[in-house]
Amino acid sequence: MDTVLITGGTGLVGRALTTLLLERGYNVIILTRRPRASSHPQLRFAQWDLDRKTLDPTALQEADHIVHLAGANVADKRWTAQRKQEILDSRVQSARLLYERLADTSNNIKKVISASATGYYGPFKGDIFREDAPPADDFLGVTCEAWENSVRKMEDLGKKVIILRTGLVLSLEGGALKEFSKPLKLGFATVMGDGEQWVSWIHLHDLVRLYFNAIVNDRLQGVYNAVSPSPVTNEELVLALARAAKGNSFVSVHIPAFALKLALGEMSVEVLKSVKVSADKIRETGFLFSYPEVAGAMEQLLLTKKK
Repeated sequence: MDTVLITGGTGLVGRALTTLLLERGYNVIILTRRPRASSHPQLRFAQWDLDRKTLDPTALQEADHIVHLAGANVADKRWTAQRKQEILDSRVQSARLLYERLADTSNNIKKVISASATGYYGPFKGDIFREDAPPADDFLGVTCEAWENSVRKMEDLGKKVIILRTGLVLSLEGGALKEFSKPLKLGFATVMGDGEQWVSWIHLHDLVRLYFNAIVNDRLQGVYNAVSPSPVTNEELVLALARAAKGNSFVSVHIPAFALKLALGEMSVEVLKSVKVSADKIRETGFLFSYPEVAGAMEQLLLTKKK
């Protein structure tokens, strides 16, 4: 079986993708600053260091595909000037290191499959965003454009590049949904602002299947939106989670925009921004979503949690 090299393999998406690949018989190498022993015969860890610009050359020599997920978490900290630079550098410099090591190391890499984000697009103004839309001129738009450009350079080395612009990932193991679920323990469904802003989302299960599809489907190339075909408003998203978790035993509470701005600073712009993104391009390749509707996605997540 082929070997897949994953950057950011210890994160939410990386862990789930690793599990799927191992189940399908693939070999997996995870790049990390702190390699450790693996108990699975098809999984190993290899070292890379962005500061020192080092990367274990044997990892590249053994791999057939790269899945590039590395990048500082956008929502972990307030967006100070320093933090924004960290977010940008973690994406661009990691892709640059991959490019440089691929250029000077003998390898048989066929594809580079990279994450990006729907933050590439500006706020929704009536027309749903498709992949050929221009990037926004805000922080995330500029960051995503630079991120994607740094990955596309690997086409110069003869590698097929596939980029997945990912929306809000639905999982109770991490990400925004885990934060939304915390107030529900007290019976509150917290809606952001007026709740009317559009949210383009995807169930973690479907996102991992998209990455696997990019590995096995040789017809895929270029940029695809990794989002469900059914975007919802923030209020619809939060209420779907609340109903799946609590039935009707909850109270809906709106967090005013000014309170979000005080608490989150500049990051509140993204929480309140309306992003409506099309899934048509990936669906036209024949990909079928397991969870196209938010209610079914939430019910599955909560059912799995109860087990």
